[in-house]
Amino acid sequence: MTADASSADPADPPSARDDTPSPDYDDSPGGTGESLLGRLAGDRSNVLLAVLFTTVAALVLRLYALGGRIFHWDEARVGYWLLRYHESGQLSYRPIIHGPFVPVVNDYLFTAAAAFGMVPSDFLARLPVAVIGGLLPLAAWLFRDHLRDAEIVALAGLLALNPILVYYSRFMRSDLLVATFAVFALGFLVRAITVRDARYLTPAGVSLGLAFTTKENALIYVVCFAGAAALLLDHRLVTRREDLLDRLAEFRRASRSRALADGGQSPSAGSGDTGATAPRSPTRPALVAGGLREVARRFRGWWGHAVGALVGFFLVIVFFYAPRPDLWQAFGNPAMLPGVVGEATVGSWEKFVGTWASGGHQDHAYLPFLYGFLETLLHGAFVVIPFAVLGFLADRYSGDGPRDLVAFASYWGFVSILGYPIATDIEAPWATVHAIVPLAVPAAVGLAMIYRSGRASLSADDAVSTGLAALVILVAVGGAVGANVTYMNSTNDEHREVLQWAQPHNDMKDTLLEVRDVVRENEGTDVLFYGGYDGDEPLFYVRNESDALQPPGPGGGEQNWLSRMPLPWYLEKWDANVTSTPPSEAGAPLQDPPPVVIVHEQNLEQVEGQLETYEGHRHYFRLWYEKIVIFVDEDRIETGA
Repeated sequence: MTADASSADPADPPSARDDTPSPDYDDSPGGTGESLLGRLAGDRSNVLLAVLFTTVAALVLRLYALGGRIFHWDEARVGYWLLRYHESGQLSYRPIIHGPFVPVVNDYLFTAAAAFGMVPSDFLARLPVAVIGGLLPLAAWLFRDHLRDAEIVALAGLLALNPILVYYSRFMRSDLLVATFAVFALGFLVRAITVRDARYLTPAGVSLGLAFTTKENALIYVVCFAGAAALLLDHRLVTRREDLLDRLAEFRRASRSRALADGGQSPSAGSGDTGATAPRSPTRPALVAGGLREVARRFRGWWGHAVGALVGFFLVIVFFYAPRPDLWQAFGNPAMLPGVVGEATVGSWEKFVGTWASGGHQDHAYLPFLYGFLETLLHGAFVVIPFAVLGFLADRYSGDGPRDLVAFASYWGFVSILGYPIATDIEAPWATVHAIVPLAVPAAVGLAMIYRSGRASLSADDAVSTGLAALVILVAVGGAVGANVTYMNSTNDEHREVLQWAQPHNDMKDTLLEVRDVVRENEGTDVLFYGGYDGDEPLFYVRNESDALQPPGPGGGEQNWLSRMPLPWYLEKWDANVTSTPPSEAGAPLQDPPPVVIVHEQNLEQVEGQLETYEGHRHYFRLWYEKIVIFVDEDRIETGA
């Protein structure tokens, strides 16, 4: 991509309109005595300050009451295996719970927190996602050569305040992680090309490697980047054909000159009339060699950094995907290293292909998934989508034509809307993250256009136009803030367009605190899951609870155990002693039940009369249709019996 700013605007400083990018670093031996901010931003320091302020606000928004919402089913599934890894030190890549980034990073976090007397919690488990998601607005600064000042700030603001991005930054899933790392990888690559500084390649490679450690759809990001780049190239071939032909002719001339300088002329050159010198004609192999040497000349100084990017990518992949404790054992026994590296690379790829690329998880109807995707965008991206359309059209049909970055991000975002309903295995609002992030770029262009229009109207004393522009911006900002307040820690089924259906209600947290107190005081079995049926589906029963100590799942049926989510996360944290009863159509009698008995509402009648001395707490176990009852013998909290 080249730095091709749109038409100049009087409200923008010259640096924002300059089509010729210049490096923002100081190579002089002693520097210039400028402040760090001045060296980083030059005459755009106010823009950088605005981006930094927006990033801080994004972090605060994501960290506030981060543990307030009870764990979602999916968070608890990953969280349970995280606790098991933290205790046993055994970890291997399991595609069904996505990349190893969250378990590996959270294991270090839990270890560090233990030094301060802190134990694993909802807050700590979500902290890495919240911090990394909160840093996403910083990526706007990497695209500064392709955006005006107001557009950079608007992009940072959209990435900071979009309700979907905020909600799922406060959620222990990897969607925000892969989106953030992929955008930073793209930003570093664009920066390297724009300012012709190969030093940006290494962080680009490391960022892309981190994206691949979070979730498998990092591969989709690479495909989207390639597809958008191809469309961009096609657009350039149509609109800038003469410029491209001139560049190609210049490259051919340079290649021919290099071939001649290397002496690669044809045998017949100079033969014939000795009185005249015939023009030399390089042979085809010499032309090819000359072209390769010309490429090497033009990219001299890039190869080392390109290798550094590949090495950084490879090391990140190996570190995260290598099985534990094999990775640490390989340091003491180097003979193990090839096997460990092979398992981290080829072995992980084979697992990925066997689980996700085989196509079985995408065997669903397209239109219902597309409808749900669009419905989530309507409720959670009501600012991004209309402004993205406005920004795309305004930039595309402006006097100087479309800018590369805006077109690239628009192609990427619009294709993601159509593609992700195919790629996802379940209908989930978090998939919209991958369309919202790229569409924030054209949306920032549209939002900044309204802002500049308002400023121009204000200068012209056009009160009506100024008021309309101000109203549009206030509605956009106020709507985003209001939506974030609404969705913050919501488990309300009225918000089902943004919340995923496997979310329990928050009121269960108070009951779980009672369960925790019982577990701390009780000796012996603490919790009994009453096995039953939901229709034909068995629930809760696991034949041998110790089977749940290591993946893939309990021998009594992994689905039975998964039907308990999110409770295993909490019970494992408290080191509860858990058992279960086999499901029975007629119901199983309870012999000396432990102080906590958990029953699905479908089977409540079978046990209700047997637990008369217990206090029953009924809760929504899923967002809007599934309930459980947690029976607690509260006398045992007081007596410790």
